[in-house]
Amino acid sequence: MSDAAPIRPDWAFMRGRLSRVVALGFGSGLSPIAPGTVGTLWAWIVWQPLASWLSPPALLALCAVGFGVGIWACGRTAEALGVADHGAIVWDEVIAFWLVLTLVPGGFVAQLMAFALFRLFDIVKPPPIRYFDATIKNGFGVMFDDLLAAFYTLLVIALWRTLT
Repeated sequence: MSDAAPIRPDWAFMRGRLSRVVALGFGSGLSPIAPGTVGTLWAWIVWQPLASWLSPPALLALCAVGFGVGIWACGRTAEALGVADHGAIVWDEVIAFWLVLTLVPGGFVAQLMAFALFRLFDIVKPPPIRYFDATIKNGFGVMFDDLLAAFYTLLVIALWRTLT
């Protein structure tokens, strides 16, 4: 990243390029308060109609394509912002949470539990998430640490369902 002070993104910055629109979660990452949480909420809202229109395999394919697009979009946007993983970049939360929602069985309560767990793991960054977040400073790194948070979320839910 550059030595210049990081840019604070706004609507004008976002509208400048498709990569920015995607990386900033179609504007959800511009929230001045908890942009990662707002981006995850946006993902949850958008996932609802997607899940009614697409089959689970199609949703998984969408997540895979979205992950690849995210590597490009988040990498370019991070470079433009001057920060490897700027808080306004939320496409990583969007794709990771779509994956969680696609794989979590059950209705609203299960999704709410998944939301809380995903945000916890994304914020706390238990090992090895923290390691990868600190060492991989590119678009892949931005996307990968949230994929690990999604894995931890799914693991906890699977363990909880097994034990209850």
